[in-house]
Amino acid sequence: MSDLDESIELHCDALLLCPPGHSDRSLFLNNLALSLADRFQQGGMMSDLDESIELHRDALLLRPPGHSDRSTSLNSLALSLRDRFHQRGVQSDLHEAFSLYSQLSQLSHAASRPYLRAAKSWAAFADTLDHASALLAYQTALQFLDQQVALLSSSSHHFDVIREAVSSLATDAFSCSVRHGALTTAVELVEQGRAVFWTQLARFSTPLDELSVSGDTGVALAEEFRRLSFRLRKAFDQSSTEDQYPQIRQLTTQWDDVVSRIRMLPDFSRFLLPPLFSDLQKAAEDGPVIFVNASQYRCDALIVLSDEDPVHVPIDITQTEAADLSSKFQSLSKEFGSLETQLKLVSILRKIWHGVVGPVVQALKVSNIHHGSRIWWCPTAEFTLLPLHAAGAYEKKRDSLSHIYISSYTPTLATLVCARRQVSLDASPQHFVAIGQGNPDGGRPLECVAPEIAFVAKRLAPVVSSFMRLEDSDATVKGAFDALNRNQWLHLACHGCLTDGNHLNLPSQCNPQFAFLSACHTTVGDEKSPDESIHLAAAMQFSGFRSVIGSMWSADDEVAQEVVSGFYDHLIDDSDRLDCTRAAMALHKALKKLWRSDIPLEQRIVFVHSCFHSLALL
Repeated sequence: MSDLDESIELHCDALLLCPPGHSDRSLFLNNLALSLADRFQQGGMMSDLDESIELHRDALLLRPPGHSDRSTSLNSLALSLRDRFHQRGVQSDLHEAFSLYSQLSQLSHAASRPYLRAAKSWAAFADTLDHASALLAYQTALQFLDQQVALLSSSSHHFDVIREAVSSLATDAFSCSVRHGALTTAVELVEQGRAVFWTQLARFSTPLDELSVSGDTGVALAEEFRRLSFRLRKAFDQSSTEDQYPQIRQLTTQWDDVVSRIRMLPDFSRFLLPPLFSDLQKAAEDGPVIFVNASQYRCDALIVLSDEDPVHVPIDITQTEAADLSSKFQSLSKEFGSLETQLKLVSILRKIWHGVVGPVVQALKVSNIHHGSRIWWCPTAEFTLLPLHAAGAYEKKRDSLSHIYISSYTPTLATLVCARRQVSLDASPQHFVAIGQGNPDGGRPLECVAPEIAFVAKRLAPVVSSFMRLEDSDATVKGAFDALNRNQWLHLACHGCLTDGNHLNLPSQCNPQFAFLSACHTTVGDEKSPDESIHLAAAMQFSGFRSVIGSMWSADDEVAQEVVSGFYDHLIDDSDRLDCTRAAMALHKALKKLWRSDIPLEQRIVFVHSCFHSLALL
């Protein structure tokens, strides 16, 4: 007898000890059903699958709506029906499976992880078969994701769990929406499911802070919401017992009630709800925003314009090809420095141009986006690691993107909207700090840091209200934190890496505006979770900076110094003040001076501009 056969016999014996009416009967029905399904997968005996389905049905009957394990039974039964449909092609199995899944969309609250897992399973099954419920499935899954994130603490463990859970959910939802012609829905869903870490901070944490200072009623509701969220999170995290189900149902009802009361307050009607397209479209007021999406089903580009419907741009590349291109580029970026690597880089940039950026440029021209206009790239998945801004044919008499438009990046539309909303355009004092660490402990000395900081000081000290300079022994973590609490403008020259550590929380009155990160790899996130935008430039977003200049790979010290010199010359406006809204144009002009033969191509395109926000609610 195999181990699996013995396991099934033992599950049968255990089930006999839990007759109808026993509180654990549904658990043992489920365990036996899963083992029989496993044996079907190994041996292919349809009788095992048939029996598994009947047992799952019995277990589901014992787990009515409100039972914390209902989603697990529902998903298991639907998956078994799916397997039997694939074997026999009986339409009734398919209809029953989707009928079960559709029950998920009727739930008002589903913050436990199994509900999200079930909804993702529904979306994947429906999308593979091009079933009519596919888009509803993605919307349901992302709604469940929102409910989970709303209950999270800020611990890294919780975010690791969520990142693993969402995986390609948002990008697949985008693809499904585009394929169904629902372009505004595509924008809403991809915004809802990406950058979960920042979403939790911006869309969930910040409204609570605002609620807490909105009056006595707001203070009371915020406290009640925090208390119920903590109790509900704790209940979901504990091991399931029958005694907990009434408590979870009661807490869920109370949680829904307090959220409803919060939404009745002025300015809180969309508390915990994702932004609508009409709000997100404001991101394109100063220029179009281009989503470039990679999904297992298809890759697409979508242009968001300020006063028109989004424009879909088919692109000639698959996710596998995008992943291969991204992998090759990441490997190449670690070897830059020779003629051979420059030739390989040109080859990659040409492929990006022909497969992705070129078709987008043509569509922009059709939409009357004139030469020299600002555009923002909002890439997803594998595209986040590619230098879209540097794409081009790199042939004589043929332009590259940088010769046509001025590119910036944004992780989401919401961040761009909030960045513009928070920019200070008045005549308030401008306080600048330049921090340089050219002799780090255990790191390679950076000889150009001191001259770079000296130039910044010489150029800007006469312009700003106050100028602070921290170098070497004074450029400590504590010294930098203290300086950033008193300055809205930052220039940072040092080595760059992202490590776990203390969060940098700046007081609201600090009103941070701009940061130039003159360090390596400051805009590159984790290859395993690129849609989370976890990198140094994004860390400045968490700190509240509206606009950031950073690098995508290692920047040459002398080139960085030359870029810095040209950049600040163009950042100063006609009234002799710094203007962070000029950052992209200033960088564009500074980089334009580098286009000469003696500077390697990779150094001419290493710096990029990103717009972030200060954690305000959209």
